[in-house]
Amino acid sequence: MTRPNILHIFVDQQRFDTIGALNNPVLRTPNLNRLVRMGTAFTNAYTPSPVCIAARCAMIHGQYPAHTGCYENTPMPTDGRQSFMDALTAGGYRTHGIGKCHFSPDAFALRGFQSREIQEEGLSKPLEKLPYLAHLQAKDYRHLLEPNGIRGEMYYIPQPSQLAPEDHPTQWIGDRSVDFITRQAGHPDPWYLFASFIHPHPPFAPPNPWHKLYRPDQMPLPNRPDAFETLQTLVNRCQNRYKYRDSGFDLNLVRAIKAYYYACISFVDVQVGRLLDALEQTGQRDQTLIVFSADHGEHLGDYQCFGKRSMHDSCARIPLIVAQPGRFAAGQVCDEPVSLVDIAPTFLAASGTAIRSHSLDGLDLHQVAKGRTGRPYVFGQLAFNAEPFLEPDPDFRRLVADPQAARAVFSLYLAAGKDWKYTYSAADNREMLFDKRRDSHETRDMAENPFCRQPRDTIKSALIDHLISYGETGGIENGDFRPFTVPPLKKNPDAGHLVQDFYTPWASANIPGYSD
Repeated sequence: MTRPNILHIFVDQQRFDTIGALNNPVLRTPNLNRLVRMGTAFTNAYTPSPVCIAARCAMIHGQYPAHTGCYENTPMPTDGRQSFMDALTAGGYRTHGIGKCHFSPDAFALRGFQSREIQEEGLSKPLEKLPYLAHLQAKDYRHLLEPNGIRGEMYYIPQPSQLAPEDHPTQWIGDRSVDFITRQAGHPDPWYLFASFIHPHPPFAPPNPWHKLYRPDQMPLPNRPDAFETLQTLVNRCQNRYKYRDSGFDLNLVRAIKAYYYACISFVDVQVGRLLDALEQTGQRDQTLIVFSADHGEHLGDYQCFGKRSMHDSCARIPLIVAQPGRFAAGQVCDEPVSLVDIAPTFLAASGTAIRSHSLDGLDLHQVAKGRTGRPYVFGQLAFNAEPFLEPDPDFRRLVADPQAARAVFSLYLAAGKDWKYTYSAADNREMLFDKRRDSHETRDMAENPFCRQPRDTIKSALIDHLISYGETGGIENGDFRPFTVPPLKKNPDAGHLVQDFYTPWASANIPGYSD
């Protein structure tokens, strides 16, 4: 078997329902549509954890959070376990990462890559390790404080980028990726490229004139079903405050957020087209496995919520397209439940390589698409530390002094199949069940519906068995979820607001005579 090149295109915070060819009539994504025609679209794909670092950690190791020990934006394991990049490098692949990896605790680590060209929010030093910032400095952007958009108070305020399109972070990833693909043409060894875009992660800051591509008045309204408040969890409410979005709901602003979010996706779509063109122009298309996916989604006002960290489809369900001639059928749609933990076994099977340090939790997507696996569910877990948002309580402080209890009390859990989806929020002592066939927008919780007891008990039992088998038992008691009592949110509406000022190393926010 000829070993394929692997082009892994990754985006941050892109929802599952944001590709024109997959039933979004508003969003213009001609190149993602082209990729859908070229390959197989997995339309029932989920993240193992709806937050950046935990999702990426699960993906590169092929393991659920209960095995990686990474459940949030916290450090990845440093115990020597291999990533699929380790396996590909050891197997003779030229491995290179461009853009956002979000590695932790060492943001500059290789973790199996032979080389990286780093572009990350929040990193400004040392400049010699940050080629994108060096590029901006060379272009004389002396005034620029925050090249990825203004965060903190402006995190969810749509904003045109201060950068020209040719210098925008998204364009830079496209430029460097095209350069890598072109340079690899003719080399005898296969290659793996991780082309990873920060957008459409907020701030939603597309360049001119892309911010005018979609107009707010033409945007679909958010999904706010009757009694939507009952479908929120404590983590949702904390995150709304964290993002400055819990003091009123401005529908015009929400529609503008969606318009700019869509514009960011369309500008990424241009880069996807450039990568596909580069493969074709260099004669590498037929020998390349292409995967497009995201780490998690984004609420965009659904359930009157913003951000990620939710097991609703708007955050937990992701786009996933795989194309490889002769291995994945062109134009096929597969609705089997799949996960980012399936990426590693897919790459390893295609390349004839292996991870030696641990067993994998995922499956080869080729086998899934062929109907050879019969896996009923995929799973997810997030453990967000909500304690800083809560009123002080000595008894609760003693409870969360135990690390397992601290993780369990704020955990959100997920089990998703073809027909049903079950979630549990430990902080709310609340289960939710959604009928995916009859209620695709998740507007009604069926967990207490007497006609749905059998599917609820079946999928809940599968989730608890999964957690017990993985040793994730801090939130389990007597074969059921452990009940917790959690203090209320702090009454002060400013408690917990996000402060993230990440400045370029050559610029200053100091204004002489005013801010000094």
